Amino acid sequence: MTTSPAGTPGADIPDSRGRTGLDRTGLDLTGNPRVRVTDVELVAAAWHVLRRTTLEYQDASGEWSTQQRETYDRGNGATVLLYDPDRRTVLLTRQFRFPVYVNGHPDGMLIEAAAGLLDEDDPETAIRREAAEETGVEIGELQHVYDVFMSPGSVTERLHFYAAPYTADTRTADGGGLADEGEEIDVLDIPFDESLAMIRDGRICDAKTIMLLHWAALDGPFAPSAGHSR
Repeated sequence: MTTSPAGTPGADIPDSRGRTGLDRTGLDLTGNPRVRVTDVELVAAAWHVLRRTTLEYQDASGEWSTQQRETYDRGNGATVLLYDPDRRTVLLTRQFRFPVYVNGHPDGMLIEAAAGLLDEDDPETAIRREAAEETGVEIGELQHVYDVFMSPGSVTERLHFYAAPYTADTRTADGGGLADEGEEIDVLDIPFDESLAMIRDGRICDAKTIMLLHWAALDGPFAPSAGHSR
């Protein structure tokens, strides 16, 4: 059952991206017998999709209750930590992010690892594309780190984490993002130890970037077991 009215873009008629059936997502879920999805309402379908889902949930006592959840579906994404093990540096980006600016960041200029949405690509293809566009690095060897749900209370996105070495030879362009998509990205070559200090003092406050830098220090290329001196 769905409650989106007839003539709703993204439901029974194509939206601006040519999509239909967006109000049926979740109705066929069967993996958890304690959850029954009964209704999906398409609240908004612009570039991304906001749904209000009604479900029946069985608690530990066996009682069923009716609940509603709003989910924001922006697709899945990928991110990569680019590192130079010999120079002991990492390559990060800085760009304006309005959502953080409106929520208290001083200027909205967020320092991040290269990242982007998968769109129609697989994760490895997508992160190679994003790294080239944002940093100018043509990735060779690519290491999968983990896959993470970043904001599971409301956002459906699963982010695929990677790491890859870079050198001056693999940085074949300036990067900076795509101007026709409104991107204006600075590329920052930062000593790894300085990047950890930037987490401590708040200059780096992006979750995916903090996770990758801590992984690099604990289990990755700059971990004590990796054999690179501090």
